[in-house]
Amino acid sequence: MKNFNDYFLPNFRIFTLYSKSLPLDLACRVWDVFCRDGEEFLFRTGLGILRLYEDILLQMDFIHIAQFLTKLPEDITSEKLFSCIAAIQMQNSTKKWTQVFASVMKDIKEGDKNNSPALKS
Repeated sequence: MKNFNDYFLPNFRIFTLYSKSLPLDLACRVWDVFCRDGEEFLFRTGLGILRLYEDILLQMDFIHIAQFLTKLPEDITSEKLFSCIAAIQMQNSTKKWTQVFASVMKDIKEGDKNNSPALKS
């Protein structure tokens, strides 16, 4: 039998997603929609944030990007954020998020094997 902490703690970490990076009112709205629409919405939210701040992020180095995304500007409006989220369309609408994610991870692993430096001549 699996240890209780090994099973439940990683699953509880998802409940902190966006709670520190977004202003409280926006984080609450994101979580309301997540409860209604499911986990795909959390992924689309992340992509929407990247789209919203794309021009700024492209001018930063990795450290500054990480700092910026850790605490987003307080002046972000729900209209801007939710319009960017709405613009993100998932291509596999007939599949569940977990199926899409598993497929992407499989493609990444296969790509890593094909792009291995040891295989290049």
